[in-house]
Amino acid sequence: METESVKSGFSEQSSRGRRSRNHTHRSNRLYSNRSSRSNRSHRKNEDPMAPFQTSVTLSDENRDGQEVIEVQILPQDDNWGENTTAVTGNTSEQSDAEEASVGSWHGDPDAGLGFLCHRHLGSALTLLLSVLAFLSPLAMVVLPKLGLLPALAPGGAATAAQRARLLGCAAECKGMLVSLAFKLVLLAAGAWGVFLRRPRATMPRIFLLRAATLLLLLVCTFAHWLFYVVQVTEVGKEPVEYKGLVAYASGLADTLLFVHYIAVVLIEVRQLQPTFYVKVVRSPDGESRSYAVGQLSIQRAAVWILEHYYTEFPVYNPYLERLPVSKSRKAGSSFKFYEVDGINNSAMQSQSRAMLAAQARRRDSSHNERFYEEHDYERRVKKRRARLITAAEEAFTHIKRVHNEQVSSIPMDPREAAQAVFPSMARALQKYLRVTRQQPHHSVESILAHLADCLSHDLTPRAFLEPYLVTAPVLQNEKEQKSVQTWALICEELLSRPIGHGVTFQLRQNDVSLICHVRDLPHFNITEEVVDPKSNKFVLRLNSETSV
Repeated sequence: METESVKSGFSEQSSRGRRSRNHTHRSNRLYSNRSSRSNRSHRKNEDPMAPFQTSVTLSDENRDGQEVIEVQILPQDDNWGENTTAVTGNTSEQSDAEEASVGSWHGDPDAGLGFLCHRHLGSALTLLLSVLAFLSPLAMVVLPKLGLLPALAPGGAATAAQRARLLGCAAECKGMLVSLAFKLVLLAAGAWGVFLRRPRATMPRIFLLRAATLLLLLVCTFAHWLFYVVQVTEVGKEPVEYKGLVAYASGLADTLLFVHYIAVVLIEVRQLQPTFYVKVVRSPDGESRSYAVGQLSIQRAAVWILEHYYTEFPVYNPYLERLPVSKSRKAGSSFKFYEVDGINNSAMQSQSRAMLAAQARRRDSSHNERFYEEHDYERRVKKRRARLITAAEEAFTHIKRVHNEQVSSIPMDPREAAQAVFPSMARALQKYLRVTRQQPHHSVESILAHLADCLSHDLTPRAFLEPYLVTAPVLQNEKEQKSVQTWALICEELLSRPIGHGVTFQLRQNDVSLICHVRDLPHFNITEEVVDPKSNKFVLRLNSETSV
């Protein structure tokens, strides 16, 4: 790590040295824990070196008719994953401890009993109401057979002959029972296929359409049970035949099927037709996408955008925000002039003015320097990419799958084969990851596991290099593969209201924010234009200047 030398006293240099050591120590601790722990354990226990510290040489010469694989131990590279500069605002161990204490005091927003209740309360309530409504027709049919109706009970006013006649079920009644059974089976299959799934998001506001559907389901079930208890089972009135009860339960099943249809239309189908388009811009790197969405609420639109963000946006790499600085800009850093012994020297003043003027001119031409720096960076990335592809192709030529034939050497499993061929391309891969600032995202263990998986499936070198050459989607990053992703939704409108033209909302997570602008899709007026068939004829125009 380079430090700037300023002749202003030993104390300033020592403080800067302490900050640089703390900064380097923090970056190494953040991004190279696995490699450091593995290297220290190998050195302490005197175990064999890691597989990425060996080189494999395949020779064509045979010794006693056997193929020999020579393995050479390379010098240990302590710079794997540690030569990356971490941009952080902390300069001491004390600040880390303070951040840890603050985080443990407030608690994570995606953990704890409150989050679990908020996450599963809506689904649990929906499941409870759905089960009660589904079992209601069955209960209405079974209760009379169990003798729970006062008018049909053994000790009731009705005689045994009357009870037998009322509870009798003829052919028409049995047909309605079969129809009721099929209706309930279809209702259960439809509910399982559309609604029985784990919720993808926990929203801050109530989902109005789902709440309206649940309210309609509750009112329908309660009204049917109220009429069933008050009008049908009331003692002192003319008893109702069992056939009428079966028809009543079948009517409730029909109503539940219509409620299910309304729920599918309002919750699933209504949003399918594109009505708006949303421009999504990610800060701070400025990556953007545009999507066509249907009629959604603001919070549901935010969930829809996050689903596409994690599957379509490239991985955000904060280390690429600061490209390597050229030597000219390093030499032209800020100057400090000190007047020694209070002597005014005209030559020194003129020299200082000239250096300040040169610094101002250099500042004015900073856009030109930035252009050449970006051009030089792209050239180095292409150079490292070409070297990496060549090294991977050469490494894959040393591996051959065994198809039940006799071989002179000992066969290896995919993990051992990956450990054998990885050293030949480890240096090229390390340099490419370093220049593209991807070292914190890929550990040696993950690279070896990916290489072993590619070898077991007979993939090509380009397929092996795809996660490192293509930085998309966001879920490709191991740090983003979490069970719960917490985002803050910021909007001036009420989050349960539908989106409309001109609505702007923001999704924020740590240093990454997604600003979303909603606009109406235009109305497309398609007119028909008829072409006269007589005008669809051509004449060859001969000219002396043409070649025809």
